[in-house]
Amino acid sequence: MSNSSILQSIQQIASDLANIEFLFSASELSDYGSDYTEDLFFPPTAVCFPASTQEVSAIMQRCYAHNVPVFTRGAGTGLSGACLPVSAGLVLSTKKLNRIVDIDVKNLTVTTETGVVNGVLKAAVEAVGLYYPPDPASQGSCSIGGNLAHGAGGPRAVKYGITRDYVLNLEVVLPNGDVIWTGANTLKNSTGFSLTHLMVGSEGMLGIITQAVLKLIPKPTHELLLVASFANLHDCASAVNAVLLSKYKPCAIELMEKSGVEISMVATQSTFPTHPEAEAYLLFAFDGFDGDDLFLQAEGIFGILDTYNALDILPSPNADTANAWWKVRRAIGETVKQVSPYKEEDTIVPRSAMPGLLLKVKEIGGKYGFQSVCYGHAGDGNLHVNILKNNLSDSQWTVEIPKAIVEIFEYCKSVGGTISGEHGIGLVQASYLSIVMGESHYQLFRGIKATFDPKGLLNPGKWLD
Repeated sequence: MSNSSILQSIQQIASDLANIEFLFSASELSDYGSDYTEDLFFPPTAVCFPASTQEVSAIMQRCYAHNVPVFTRGAGTGLSGACLPVSAGLVLSTKKLNRIVDIDVKNLTVTTETGVVNGVLKAAVEAVGLYYPPDPASQGSCSIGGNLAHGAGGPRAVKYGITRDYVLNLEVVLPNGDVIWTGANTLKNSTGFSLTHLMVGSEGMLGIITQAVLKLIPKPTHELLLVASFANLHDCASAVNAVLLSKYKPCAIELMEKSGVEISMVATQSTFPTHPEAEAYLLFAFDGFDGDDLFLQAEGIFGILDTYNALDILPSPNADTANAWWKVRRAIGETVKQVSPYKEEDTIVPRSAMPGLLLKVKEIGGKYGFQSVCYGHAGDGNLHVNILKNNLSDSQWTVEIPKAIVEIFEYCKSVGGTISGEHGIGLVQASYLSIVMGESHYQLFRGIKATFDPKGLLNPGKWLD
């Protein structure tokens, strides 16, 4: 279909569904053509805001009949370009799917619509003494639907796992408008194929998730942070596995390069315990129900960190200080791009391979002449590599840097890792997926896509195309 035909079809759909909000003017659409991915922008044809599963179903029935492509959008905080409308079609925003339907204290579950912000959900369940652990850096703004679409993680994955580990059941609107629940609200389910886990990480290409039943746990009552500084990246990364092999169990272990910490401190005007000789830092978090036990846990890793030449080890003296340290860590990804255009690569390797990955990134940076700022979830081997453009020419940026990224990803594969730990593939990683996936994988992916979406209307133009 031509762009004008698609626009006319959407206008007809909007007329048929007058109770649903649609946007068509260029000034109103501009906010929906980009996300947090680099500097990409694709102006959408139109945007709609359904407020219920029934309204999503009505929209999809008509889009299916008119062959209108649909790009589902959550909060727009993604880093892979997965939600971007790269061709003519309708952007379906989940912003109005913002109700927490039920918090079931007896069964430790929450049923929520997918436009609810992660941090809002956390606050609601914590008010009744429960806890939803997945905590992406953008938890204050990212939506549950986006977390599901990308299989999001976060710092506390080292102890608690990732989004996928907390999903019991999903309500999904299929491309033709049919509505299904993918599983059951139970801790066990061996009934047929796991459609629930197939939907997690599907990036809006198989169906539109409108509600989720998520597992909860009792809320820990105490948290203690510890910052260790190191003179080099190798010692810093090597200390992580040693701690995890011990009897002490932190809930988070975050690695940060000196440059990232300094940029974030200035941008957020927050404090962090820097050391003049440090090149990298580890932020450890311990949580539980006994404050004295947390101090013993934190104290127990001092000797391990000393073995890896820690320059300084400081515990957080109070909650305000801990919040400031977390603020610096969580803001690194967003504040680094204020310094220079950048590409963020979401690498992940087995934890023991993290020291080698850091050295390889710096080696490749030297070869291609780029500066990188590395940080990430060291406790689960997930390293975010921010490649800064700085003074690189446009030719270097568009021709040479992709070659460097290939070398980084090939190294990840060689040590048993892959090219994305939590950001997804979307648009910007599409050309690299073949590094880790062969033709047999693609055939299976295409078959699954064809079964769910035979017309190819959901999120076209991304990695599967």
